[in-house]
Amino acid sequence: MKRDFNQWFAGFRASIADYKYYIDFKKVYENIKQYETELNLLNNLVKSKDIETDFEILIRKYPNVMKVVPTLIAKREKQIPAIDKQGQFNYDFENMNQVIGQYKYFMRETGIFDLLENNIVHDIRDLMMGIEIGLNSNARKNRGGTLMEKLVEDFLVKAGFVKNVNYFKEIYLSEIEAKTGLDLSTLSNNGKVKKRFDFAIILDGQVFAIECNFYSSDGSKLNETARSYKAIAIEANKIKNFHFVWLTDGRGWQKAKFNLQETFDVMEHIYNIKDLEENILQKITNFKK
Repeated sequence: MKRDFNQWFAGFRASIADYKYYIDFKKVYENIKQYETELNLLNNLVKSKDIETDFEILIRKYPNVMKVVPTLIAKREKQIPAIDKQGQFNYDFENMNQVIGQYKYFMRETGIFDLLENNIVHDIRDLMMGIEIGLNSNARKNRGGTLMEKLVEDFLVKAGFVKNVNYFKEIYLSEIEAKTGLDLSTLSNNGKVKKRFDFAIILDGQVFAIECNFYSSDGSKLNETARSYKAIAIEANKIKNFHFVWLTDGRGWQKAKFNLQETFDVMEHIYNIKDLEENILQKITNFKK
């Protein structure tokens, strides 16, 4: 029986966020703790009357302090490029590659010296905490993808599937070929593309390769994903005993609805969270505990 796209789409959800989705404070604390010594040393520059001299003395004695500087400008990378009328410089905060005077220039021009010497912050640890919380919140999009994977795996386990027995996580096409003897070269462009699926159910000679994602916000990636999965579904239909399954959801699809519908119209196994709740994985695989 042909499903109605609009009825199916109406069941999409605004969020699957759990309590850890918003801020992972444990990760924030871990990031700060690893630099506790360096932060305490850097605190010696707060309210300095001669910050450039005090900075040089500190760095010569404790060069590892420089490792925390990128985080103070909300950067994870330890190599930071900067350009102005003086020229272009690539600063290495893991292994200092410029003279100390150039690092002083960096600290002055980015505003870090001003922050310290004018006592705008009283404790570098508190500043670091705020920055880490901000950086952690920027990682929500990645956590959203992880949440969807966790949700799907919970449904697999609840249905009675067993990891590394009849379902496999983050599995490459080459691994599926090795386990089943299927020729999946058309999906990997004859081995040139290392395609990996989020999950694969391998049961009674049948393979159900699963991709899953959740989009709470829109973006160009959604249209690209819909087109890509449509192409995979068309090729997968030509392979005996191989089935491509796409589990997706989220209100982010609202602006890309028509692209999603194009894929829905040609793809047999495209489902949302409501379908998962109605035991779709057991139904399509004929699996019984």
